[in-house]
Amino acid sequence: MDGKKVLLIIAGGIAAFKALDVIRRLRERGVSVTPVLTKSAKEFVTPLSVSALSAAKVYSDLFDLTDEAEMGHIELSRSADLVCVVPATADLMAKMAHGLADDLASTLLLATDTPVMIAPAMNVRMWDHPATQRNLATLVGDGVTVVGPVEGPMACGEFGPGRMSDVADIVEAIAAHFADGPLAGKSVLVTSGPTHEPIDPVRYIANRSSGAQGTALAVALRDLGADVHFVTGPADVPPPPGVKVYPVQTAQEMLDQVQDLLPVDAAVCAAAVADWRVVGASDEKIKKDGDGTLPTLNFAENPDILATISQGKKRPSLVVGFAAETEKVIEHATAKRARKGCDWIVANDVSPETGIMGGDRNTVTVIDAKGAEAWDDMPKADVARRLAARIADALG
Repeated sequence: MDGKKVLLIIAGGIAAFKALDVIRRLRERGVSVTPVLTKSAKEFVTPLSVSALSAAKVYSDLFDLTDEAEMGHIELSRSADLVCVVPATADLMAKMAHGLADDLASTLLLATDTPVMIAPAMNVRMWDHPATQRNLATLVGDGVTVVGPVEGPMACGEFGPGRMSDVADIVEAIAAHFADGPLAGKSVLVTSGPTHEPIDPVRYIANRSSGAQGTALAVALRDLGADVHFVTGPADVPPPPGVKVYPVQTAQEMLDQVQDLLPVDAAVCAAAVADWRVVGASDEKIKKDGDGTLPTLNFAENPDILATISQGKKRPSLVVGFAAETEKVIEHATAKRARKGCDWIVANDVSPETGIMGGDRNTVTVIDAKGAEAWDDMPKADVARRLAARIADALG
């Protein structure tokens, strides 16, 4: 990151104090930081402390004529290599999503043609509010990279999603943005986690996938410089920083999101998608009658996401699927590769005694047109790095 320029916008929230550490760590890695404080941010951190850590002038007033003469807000918005908002409050996210520009920070964000990254931080109720989630979806659709938030205790005393990501994760996401690896300039789609197919409002069909392998793959691809689009079901592990995250619940939602993201250079379908869904899922919780009568559930096949990608008009140059099997692993996975039309299948035995599904290790066999290549047992992170390197070689 040495020599890179970051325009750091600090919004008004209790997490604003963490922005000071972000500045310090970025400067340690050779990044030049130009800070912008909103009016409310000054209630949490002082311009003096921000200026001292950044060794730069702090900008805050849109109508400061001196600043306009020295560096107009248009120039300021475009002079950096990356614009970061740390923390990104619900208010500022709403302004960004709706194109409002009533202060310096929101004006810079509207005027910039530079990539934007945000680290949201707010009360769990504010984060879960439909308005915030709509704004988040808009920003992701606009190409904004979102880091976090994570789940944890908050200053208000509540617990849940909305806590700003750790400083180390934010800095790592910024580093990943500037990564100059073999996949720099390539876009890679990764699906991960299970899907949840509702039976009624409290029950669903799913599997035991934790999302750990898909998440590790997203990290490995990111570290090689790829622009990673991470479509994840409700996984046990949190999504990684430095990738574009698209949360979904059902197979149909995952397919719709994947199709919206095409075309990409490569697609890695690591998600464990439920094969079936319940037709006519109940809007109310299904109750026991007490007489031993069992409810009747009618099933329909879910859409085949891997086959749709592999056989579609916007087919990536490389499509990688996964095959979780419990018997005849190589035979079934080889047939699946031919049936789906993908380039590679990563097969593994997920029988309960292997501990692979939900565990932190994996034993895979990569099957392509040339045959099957068995890999030794290793941590899922190592599997991900080896597979990412193979993808980089294939994309050339």
